[in-house]
Amino acid sequence: MCDEAARALLKCKLVTDAVDVCVSLNQWKKAVEIAKEHNISSVHEMLAKYASHLLDKGKVLEAIELYRKANHFVDAAKLLFKLAVESSEVPSHTLKTKKLYVLGALLIEQHKAKNLNNKGLNPMLMPTLDENIENSLLIDNAWRGAEAYHFLLLCQRQLFEGFTDAALKTAHALTDYEDIVNPEVIYSVIAVTATIAKSFGACSNAFSKLESINANCGYDELAVEIFTRYPARDSRLLKVDCTNCDGTINGFSNVCSSCDTKYPRCIVTGSPLTGSQYWQCDTCNHRANETDIVTFSTCPLCHT
Repeated sequence: MCDEAARALLKCKLVTDAVDVCVSLNQWKKAVEIAKEHNISSVHEMLAKYASHLLDKGKVLEAIELYRKANHFVDAAKLLFKLAVESSEVPSHTLKTKKLYVLGALLIEQHKAKNLNNKGLNPMLMPTLDENIENSLLIDNAWRGAEAYHFLLLCQRQLFEGFTDAALKTAHALTDYEDIVNPEVIYSVIAVTATIAKSFGACSNAFSKLESINANCGYDELAVEIFTRYPARDSRLLKVDCTNCDGTINGFSNVCSSCDTKYPRCIVTGSPLTGSQYWQCDTCNHRANETDIVTFSTCPLCHT
């Protein structure tokens, strides 16, 4: 009945009343469409007010759905990312955290697609300069949370399956995400993985980081126990040739030591992709080695 009522009010040129009817019936998407068509600026404020009301009642998922239905994908993504941060505080919720980050990033992709399809935007509904800056940062880094927890899960899976060298490479990928994953968790994972892989040079570096992060946790005692038995050096040095210069990518890095070229990591193996041939996801644009992705029916990161 909302569409019929709105049409009737619009025929009578009662635009504000039509918007009020849509809002009262929780048809926010329709309200935003009418507001854009008739250059009404108040719907954005009403939407924010109703979302705030839902959040005050603890109905975060309802607020996310409200924003999503109204095509306010960035606002919905912000709430999902906030849920992901809260979820990350529970160690056993790693998979849940990744899923929340993926859902948020997918909403950002919908926002990008909407902006590409819109020929003209109502300036009355445009965000402020501060909001634009904040949103730009969010949009540019939309997939970082999903990447971080994807590599954390991948490292654990590789470790349990016995692929210790691959797990150690993937563990080092986590060092790019210290702003998302707790650094103590990152270097604990590296230390454990390096010990199992008998890469005690990498293990020593990880313990040094752990001692600087938390000096009261007994890391120094554990390090003494390990390195009195095993010398703090790597049993084998891994090197990959850089395709951009004559240099090499040393150890577990994905950056050339000579030209500083940073290579993307394969989302299947965690290793740097130095070749020109690769598979790329149409949704999240992440890459994988063509030979490694053949057994997957969906993207390992965004699952589309």
